[in-house]
Amino acid sequence: MGQKNVATVISIKNITKKFRGSDGEQVHAIDNINFDIVEGEFISLIGPSGCGKSTLLRMIADLIEPSEGTISVNGKSPRQARLDRDYGFVFQSPTLYDWRTVLQNVELPLEIMKYPKAKRRERAEEMLGLVELGSFVNKYPWQLSGGMQQRVSIARALAFEPTILLMDEPFGALDEMTRERMNNELLRIWTAIPHMTVVFVTHSIAEAVYLSDRVVVLSARPGRLATIIDVDLPRPRGPETRDLDQFFHLTSQVRHSLRGGVGDLSKVIE
Repeated sequence: MGQKNVATVISIKNITKKFRGSDGEQVHAIDNINFDIVEGEFISLIGPSGCGKSTLLRMIADLIEPSEGTISVNGKSPRQARLDRDYGFVFQSPTLYDWRTVLQNVELPLEIMKYPKAKRRERAEEMLGLVELGSFVNKYPWQLSGGMQQRVSIARALAFEPTILLMDEPFGALDEMTRERMNNELLRIWTAIPHMTVVFVTHSIAEAVYLSDRVVVLSARPGRLATIIDVDLPRPRGPETRDLDQFFHLTSQVRHSLRGGVGDLSKVIE
């Protein structure tokens, strides 16, 4: 997508992260990363196992702090953006409460934010309709498939109308067919919400290319910015997109970039 006259929503400047490992040794996770993300972009982060993809996402979300450098989210610190509910976060595990119904799980952040009961229900039902689970409001998570549980998790993350969605390998535990269906569902949801920005961590080359406007490739630890690949595949995208010559060219380009650094690629899905 073109970036002219589009606002920067996430700015990552000279970000470095070091921390103490379980053995007491210092781990240099990320080193001097710089790039910006503009409004409405779908960005994927990919790299060798242990390169710091999730660490970077968690710094954007104010779950951990950088050792050096600065991150701004909508022109604010990650802490202020979190307090202002600027983003929703979707983890690899759906992290749903088994004793709450699907509707009650989606209502939870709104309950914490003291929304009136009627407004909570209205918004939760709207989001469950968006992820096509409107007929499952009274079911419990254990009654749903893994893919359906993750759709509930996405509905919950969107319930308070964030402008940014942060996703940490949300489909990594799903089988390949379910994963591809969820990719299509995610693109449908993203398209339905104007100006929604998504930052998506994945180990799958094909998933990164299929979903994204740009793929940010990180090197092996310490994670450095290896390259950013523009994905010029036409939208809307569907199953036929994966058969395009340009799709194969782009996946090869990402694969080549990943192999440019030394690291454990055992968890990267070709």
